[in-house]
Amino acid sequence: MFDLTGKTALVTGASGGIGGAIATALHEQGATVALSGTRQSALDDLASTLGERSHTLACDLSDEAQAEGLSARAEEAMGSLDIIVNNAGITRDGLMMRMSGDDWRAVLDINLTAAFLVSKPALRAMAKRRWGRIINITSVVGEMGNAGQANYAAAKAGLVGMTKSLARELASRGVTANCIAPGFIDTPMTQALADSQKDTLMAGIPAAKFGMPEDVAGAAVFLASDEGAYITGQTLHVNGGLVMV
Repeated sequence: MFDLTGKTALVTGASGGIGGAIATALHEQGATVALSGTRQSALDDLASTLGERSHTLACDLSDEAQAEGLSARAEEAMGSLDIIVNNAGITRDGLMMRMSGDDWRAVLDINLTAAFLVSKPALRAMAKRRWGRIINITSVVGEMGNAGQANYAAAKAGLVGMTKSLARELASRGVTANCIAPGFIDTPMTQALADSQKDTLMAGIPAAKFGMPEDVAGAAVFLASDEGAYITGQTLHVNGGLVMV
């Protein structure tokens, strides 16, 4: 099950913990992967670990031209593009009353608009082949909101709406579009929290632990596979029960 042999996948934000885990899991199931991010050294390290069937495509998604051209670069490197995982994201946290317009725009540009710019050029070919997967990594914050993250929550909630619209547009052509909404995942970001902060967060998680990047990666493999072909327009929450929708 979940065999991706012969499929090609582009993963943005692959230089981070979740993105790297997703790229690794797709590769382990047989896919050829294009690793995109801003840190070339991290991409090179991951590609070296994966070996054959991996390509690095450094890209600054805040640059509209680079974002629009990324899918074409991936297709050129791999010969086709079947799966796109829009995982790249940034935060610029602050209370809304103090949030600058630049911080608002920067988060929406990377976390929402870039997913549109990266995905759009690949959709026609996917529809023509009658097979494609768009997987957008949103967040539990897009569902529940979070003080100090109005920009991040808005971007992630917007990603859900965009994904549902795309799913309706392309379902009849064999192309699915879904979201994965991680909760608190054990990454360098959460590792940097004080123990008291971790304890507070943990108290709200029925599973009583943070998730691992591999938990998110497993969800991505399923949605990318033929076994996930009848699932579209959905958000798969990977949060240990923190939010039950």
